[in-house]
Amino acid sequence: MKKTVLFILLLFYSFNITFSQGKPYVILISLDGFRWDYLDRNITPNINKIINSGVRAISLRSCFPTKTFPNHQSIITGMYIDHHGIIGNNFQDPYSYKFYMMRDTASLRDPSWYLGEAFWQTAERQGIKTASYFWPGSEIHLKYRRPSYYEEYYHFRPNKERINQVIKWLQLPQKDRPHFITLYFSVVDDSSHVYGPNSPQTNLAIQIADSAVGLLEKKLNDIGMQDSVNVIIVSDHGMTEISSERVIDVGKILNGYKCQLWEDGPIMLVYPQNDNLRKVYEVLKKNENHYKTYYKSEMPEYYHYSENPFISPIILIADMGWSLVRKREIWIIKDKGNHGYDNNALEMQGIFVASGPAFKKNYKTGTLWNIDIYPLLCKIFNIVPRSNIDGKLERIEFVLK
Repeated sequence: MKKTVLFILLLFYSFNITFSQGKPYVILISLDGFRWDYLDRNITPNINKIINSGVRAISLRSCFPTKTFPNHQSIITGMYIDHHGIIGNNFQDPYSYKFYMMRDTASLRDPSWYLGEAFWQTAERQGIKTASYFWPGSEIHLKYRRPSYYEEYYHFRPNKERINQVIKWLQLPQKDRPHFITLYFSVVDDSSHVYGPNSPQTNLAIQIADSAVGLLEKKLNDIGMQDSVNVIIVSDHGMTEISSERVIDVGKILNGYKCQLWEDGPIMLVYPQNDNLRKVYEVLKKNENHYKTYYKSEMPEYYHYSENPFISPIILIADMGWSLVRKREIWIIKDKGNHGYDNNALEMQGIFVASGPAFKKNYKTGTLWNIDIYPLLCKIFNIVPRSNIDGKLERIEFVLK
């Protein structure tokens, strides 16, 4: 009897190890602000190697507004921004007066803001361990909604340290090892904002990001896993040039009207007070010059930015390269690059590059949508996606073998 029990236990253990070894590995890398055409500057040899052995899309279509936190959530949840709830990098709940702020750790970790289910939660629920070395939403204060392993965000963490930890995770015992890992680098976005997308400094930042990808590939090879790991490289948005000469002073236009104006830049949310909604709208519409004015209810459907209750009654969208500001005299535009504009414009689109056992080789395709990455991940891992996503597998699954 004891021998029988021991045999069954050994068989069960063997089955678990085999099943674990049979699971795919995916590393999802975000290169923040890496515009679609940065790959064509002949300064990314390491990413080019991945392209040659895998898949490249001409661009990755971001969601509107083309900002960092909203689009990282769209990538990881497969949902439009007005559905997953992170409607901007900074915004307010007009009912509770709570704030979501990208530089406020407490608000970023408050799970009540996040309406979508991140892929790591979908995977963990179906028996796949996950890890995140930085990704918006990965640090929230609900254990069952986080990856098994995660790092608290620190902007200045050296790229090498990030990569080394990923490799350490992949060397854990089989039962503890994550099979899905996110990895994030901000260097390109940082430089593109300060110096502009066409600057020598941004080219250097592109090379630094490419070197990080090369180092990861080398270390995967060192541990014998380069051929078994699927590497997917994406970006959350593109970038365009801005200047202090292209500024729209919304505060001046609305002088005398009581309004709350939220955010400066490519998009502004306008919350009129004292029941003057129609008057404020008419004033903004009359003064339209290098921007568009919309009631929330009349936002073009292609933006998918009208169904969230936190979105303001009036939305302003600047023309490409122009900046909406609340008060011109106190708002000095020092940056030379920005994003957040129309997601249909090529300048706002990012990259999609992938290679590994799940992907076709030397395959080029047109524009993909970032909300379709979530169902693609579910397909790779052969797990069931959430039923309420906006992403569609049929728009992207052709990149797989």
